[in-house]
Amino acid sequence: MQNRLTVVVVEEDRDRATGIVDALAQTGDCDVYVIGNYSSLARKIAEHSPDIVLIDIDNPTRDTMEELTLASGPLDRPVAMFVSGAAGGLARDAIEAGVSAYVVDGLAPERVKPVMDTAIARFSMVRQMRNELAETRRALEERKVIDRAKGLLMKAKGIDEDAAYALLRKTAMDQGRKVADVAEALVTAAGLLG
Repeated sequence: MQNRLTVVVVEEDRDRATGIVDALAQTGDCDVYVIGNYSSLARKIAEHSPDIVLIDIDNPTRDTMEELTLASGPLDRPVAMFVSGAAGGLARDAIEAGVSAYVVDGLAPERVKPVMDTAIARFSMVRQMRNELAETRRALEERKVIDRAKGLLMKAKGIDEDAAYALLRKTAMDQGRKVADVAEALVTAAGLLG
C-alpha cells in the first residue's frame, strides 16, 4: 500500500468520530473521512476509495452487521469493526464475511493505529492466499483440459501421451498461443463434432 492511507471511519456518534479522527491525525499519515450514517454506505465508501474502513457500532444486530459488512467491501479492502460488547456469534459471521479485524469493547483512540495495522496485515495475507488459491484452481482446470485434449489426440491419431503433448505444444508455439488455449479449442471442437 501507499505511504499515506485513506481511511473511512463509519461512526454515527459525532464525539466518538472526533476522537477517532484525532487519534489518526496523530499518526500524520492518514487522510480520514467520516461517514455519520449507514444510508447508501456502499456508495459513500466507494466515493473515497479507501485503503481501510473502520466501523464502530454499539450494539450490532445480525442484520446491521450483514449490511455494514457488505457495504464496506471487505474483499476489496481491509475492514476493522469495533463493537461495544460481545454480540453472540456475530464475530464469526463478520470474520467469515471478510472483516479483517473484529474488536470487542469498542474503539478506544489509543488502539486505533495498532488495530488498523493488524487489519491491513491480515487483509494482505488473506488476499495473497485468495490469489494463490485462484491461481491453483486455474492451473488445475488448465491441466484437466490439457489431459482431455491429450486423450482426444491419443485416440484420434493413435499416439502416446508424450507425443500428444508434444503436438499440443508445437501447435501452441506455431500459433503463438498457450498450450491450455489450444487444448481448450480442441476439446470444444471435439464436443461440437460429437
